[in-house]
Amino acid sequence: MAPQWDEMVAGYRRQLWLERAALRTLLDLLDVATGERLLDVATGPAPLLSELSSQERRPATAVGVDTSAAMIALAPPLPSAWRLRVADATDMPFDDGSFDVATASYLLHVLDRDARRAAIAECARVLAPGGRLGTITIAPPRRSIATAITAPIRAAAQRSQGRLAGLRPLDPTPELEAAGFGVVARRRSFRGYPSLCLVSRRPAGQSG
Repeated sequence: MAPQWDEMVAGYRRQLWLERAALRTLLDLLDVATGERLLDVATGPAPLLSELSSQERRPATAVGVDTSAAMIALAPPLPSAWRLRVADATDMPFDDGSFDVATASYLLHVLDRDARRAAIAECARVLAPGGRLGTITIAPPRRSIATAITAPIRAAAQRSQGRLAGLRPLDPTPELEAAGFGVVARRRSFRGYPSLCLVSRRPAGQSG
């Protein structure tokens, strides 16, 4: 995955404004507390962490991981205790239960089914019991006319291994539930990319 994203670095920052509204929506739903430990999976140039760092209440500990060192190199300055490191979403170098909150923004819909399930399972592993996972995906259309109008774009996105893959719609609820998560909050964002923001919770009694 890293070489593909390395090739997209030049143009990626130009579209970050299309993600901003959904990132704010997800952070509002998560309501991260000061004492919580946060992991941002597939952080890219860290737009979610940058948004979070500007908020009055933010976690003392935050880590962003991405397969692309070139993407991470574009990240703006972050709080000194926060860290960015190269790592794959399906195999992260953290102990079980290391985090209270994990986020995966605009990641799951660009992965194939096996990789997506592996990434969700890995998020479950590194979350403490009762921990929260926030995801953002491209929102599937809800009305039949929208489904018909967007059918050619969705078909092209499903076939693409390049930029169009970022437009694949996905509601990850079934796969989250299959991994043991319970969806506790759901909101759509229509400014910028039409996005589905979900917060799911790992059962409090579930061990790694």
